[in-house]
Amino acid sequence: MDEPIIVDTAAAHAATGVAPGTLRVWLYRRHLTHHGRDAAGRDLVDLAEVQARVAAKAA
Repeated sequence: MDEPIIVDTAAAHAATGVAPGTLRVWLYRRHLTHHGRDAAGRDLVDLAEVQARVAAKAA
């Protein structure tokens, strides 16, 4: 299995176009796995998991 690419919500937004606020809601509702916070306090997510959720919502 591939190593997860853990990014903050701003980087996930840049890669997928999903607003950081939407990502935080998905984390709160447990649609995404929370991978902690970085030194600046930003939530960390797996980029592949975000991309899979976006693809599922588009289908």
